[in-house]
Amino acid sequence: MRAESFFEWLGETLGAVIRFIVEALSGFFDLLGRAGANFTDGLSRSLGTDPTWINLLALILGLFMLVSAIRAFLRGSIIWGIILLLVALWLLSLLIG
Repeated sequence: MRAESFFEWLGETLGAVIRFIVEALSGFFDLLGRAGANFTDGLSRSLGTDPTWINLLALILGLFMLVSAIRAFLRGSIIWGIILLLVALWLLSLLIG
């Protein structure tokens, strides 16, 4: 009878530890999710767009193209830099407008 109560105690303790870890991680990831949603909402509100994944990906692509255009200008590739700059500005104007 003593062995059953020890293993019962061990199981309850292990279950409590696992439950604590799972609830802590759940709270942490919930906090990260809410922070990401608030960031996306604030960013889209300031740009005047809808907070969708497509708009966020278009914004990232447009900013990446702007950086690529600057790098092309620094390399001396004027024509490619102008093309990238115009396409990036077109994409960002579609997104914001």
